[in-house]
Amino acid sequence: MRLHLACAADGTPRAATLVSADRPERDVALPLLARCLRGGETIICDKGYAGREFAAAVGALGGSICRPARRTEPGQGPHLAPIRQRIESVFFTCKDLLNLERHGARTLHNLAARISLRLLALAACISLNHQLGRPSRAITDYTA
Repeated sequence: MRLHLACAADGTPRAATLVSADRPERDVALPLLARCLRGGETIICDKGYAGREFAAAVGALGGSICRPARRTEPGQGPHLAPIRQRIESVFFTCKDLLNLERHGARTLHNLAARISLRLLALAACISLNHQLGRPSRAITDYTA
């Protein structure tokens, strides 16, 4: 199974879906983005989301794609290293601090419930940090 997650810039989960690991990322991303795009958003993604059809489909949803260029494409593409670092930080938080890789579920239903619980906890921590004036991703105090 693979978890696909769409997050806001502060790391707040906006949409998530759990699918089999062999499903193509772009096929999973479109319905996921359709649930959370309101119009005018820029989607930061990796090279795996390249393609005119995918960019056009995201454009039809009201968003735009920003990704690094593939090796076979001309130009460098935008510099996304600082943003990619934030994305990797969200992945680390889910895997390590929220114990997502050690979920302990034995059925698909329980796996979905445990993932939902952890994403809800992440959203609650970020919301509390906003209210307290702390950095949004400072959640280690809540997970100890």
